[in-house]
Amino acid sequence: MEQKFDYIIIGAGSAGCTLANRLSEMADANILLLEAGGKDRNPWIHIPVGYLYCIGNPNVDWCFNTVREPGLNGRSLGYPRGKVLGGCSSINGMIYMRGQANDYDQWRQSGCSNWGWDDVLPFFKKSEDYYRGADELHGEGGEWRVEQARVRWEILEAFQDAAEQAGIPKVPDFNRGTNEGSSYFDVNQKRGIRWNTSKAFLRPALDRKNLEVRTNAHVRRLIIADGRVTGVEYERGGNIETVYANRETVLSAGSVGSPQILELSGIGRGDILQQYGIEQAVDSPQVGENLQDHLQLRCAFKVSGIRTLNEKASSLFGKASIALEYLFNQSGPMSMAPSQLGIFTRSDASFETPNLQYHVQPLSLEKFGEPVHPFPAFTASVCNLRPQSRGSIHITSPDHTEQPAIAPNYLSADADKKVAADSIRLTRKIASQPALSPYAPEEFKPGPAYDSEEDLIRAAGDIGTTIFHPVGTCRMGADPASVVDPELRLRGLDGLRIADASIMPTIVSGNTNSPTIMIAEKAAAMIKASATQ
Repeated sequence: MEQKFDYIIIGAGSAGCTLANRLSEMADANILLLEAGGKDRNPWIHIPVGYLYCIGNPNVDWCFNTVREPGLNGRSLGYPRGKVLGGCSSINGMIYMRGQANDYDQWRQSGCSNWGWDDVLPFFKKSEDYYRGADELHGEGGEWRVEQARVRWEILEAFQDAAEQAGIPKVPDFNRGTNEGSSYFDVNQKRGIRWNTSKAFLRPALDRKNLEVRTNAHVRRLIIADGRVTGVEYERGGNIETVYANRETVLSAGSVGSPQILELSGIGRGDILQQYGIEQAVDSPQVGENLQDHLQLRCAFKVSGIRTLNEKASSLFGKASIALEYLFNQSGPMSMAPSQLGIFTRSDASFETPNLQYHVQPLSLEKFGEPVHPFPAFTASVCNLRPQSRGSIHITSPDHTEQPAIAPNYLSADADKKVAADSIRLTRKIASQPALSPYAPEEFKPGPAYDSEEDLIRAAGDIGTTIFHPVGTCRMGADPASVVDPELRLRGLDGLRIADASIMPTIVSGNTNSPTIMIAEKAAAMIKASATQ
C-alpha cells in the first residue's frame, strides 16, 4: 500500500527536529521525519565533555573526511557531522551564537528579501529560553535553552585581561547584533547537561499523533514526477522503502547531505551526474558549490604558576575528582563546552566589523580525541569569520552510502592567507601583555620560529583545522543560478524546499548551529503560510 504524508522532512538534525515540531502544530497535516542515524541514547551525547567520545564514533557521526587540501599542505581533515537524532546539536560545542546583524543585512541586500537582521531576529527569539530573561533582543520560555557556562578558569581570566590590554573590550553578551569584544560563551545546556534539538524540539512533539519519526532510514533519492518532487526513497534495515508527500518535501540533511541527495536524484551539474550515470532532472550547476567553513588556527602556549586542565586531566586522582564534581553538581570540567572564552575582533582596522573569532581553552592537545599534554598550557584558537575561499561537495558514486568528495579549498584566496598570518601575530600580541607575563607564556604551536609572512602562511596550513561550520552548498539567492529562492523553494522543481545551513549565501560571523535553527523556524513559517493560501 502506498504510504502518503502531507510533509516529509529529510534529516532529524538541528533544522529537521525544529521543523518537525513546528509543522506538527498543524493539526490537519501529518508529518514524517526521516533520520539516517539512530536515537540519541548514547550517554556521552548528554554529558558536555562527551563530544570527545562522539566525534569519530560511527554510531553518532558520519565520520567524513576532506580531500587532501593544498592550502593545508596536503593534509586531509576529519569532518564530523551528526548521524543521530539531534544531528550536529548532539555532538557539537554547544555554543549559542547568532553571528552579526550585518551578516543577515548583506543577505537581504544581495536580493534575499525578508532575510535581514530585523527579519530573522523574531525567529531567534521565538525558540529561545534565555537565562537572563526576555528583552528586546532575547526570548524567554522557548524550547532552545541558553545558559551561562558553569566553570571559570584563572588562566582564561588572565587571557581576557590581556586582550583588554591589547585593546579588546570585555562585553556581557555576544548576541545583540554586534559581537565585538570578549566574554565567556553562553551555551545550549540545561543545568550542566547538553540541550540538543532532539530534547528541545522533537521529544515534546512526539505526543502528537500526526508526527511519525523513522530512524536508521538512509535516503537514496528523491522521487520526481511531472516537474515535482513527489516522494522519497530510502533504505532501512536492508529494505528499500518509498513514501510520498501530498504537499511538500523538506530537505534538511545539512551542507554535506543535502547536495549529495540532490545529485543522487539528478539535480545538479550535468558533468558530475553524467560521470556517475545519473539522469539529469534539473540543471542546477550551483548544487554542491559555494562551500564555506571556518578554519581555526590552534595557537598553544605553555605556562607556569597557574592551573590548567592539562595537569588535572593527566592524573588518576584529577580524573576522579572531575568525575565526582560532575556526578554530584553537574559542574566542573565535564560540564565544559569545548571552548569557554570567546573573543571577536579585527585582524586589521580596515574591517568594518570583527572578522576574527577566538575560542580560548584552558588546555592543549594534538587534536580532538587525543589526550591532553602533560604540562600546563592553554590554547587560543582563532578563525577567519568571513573567508573568501570557496570549496565544493560532490558525489563520488551513484551509491548513497559512499562518502562525497568534500573539498573546502581552505586558504586558496590570498586575502584568507593574509588574515591567517595577521591572526597569529595578533594572538602573540595578546599573549605578550602584562596580564599574562606572571605565567611566562611560551608558544609551542606553531612556534616562534615561524615569523615571516611566508612562514606564518605555511604554519596556518600546518595547524589549521575545521571548527565544523560548513555552509552554502545549496545557496539561497534571488538570481536564477541560486539553488533555492528566498522562500527556500528549489529552482526547477515544485514540491521541495531546503532548510538547513546549506542555504546560507555567505557564512555567518560566528557558530552556525543556532542560525540553522533560525532558518528552520523561518522555513516552517513559510510552509504554514503556503498551506493556508
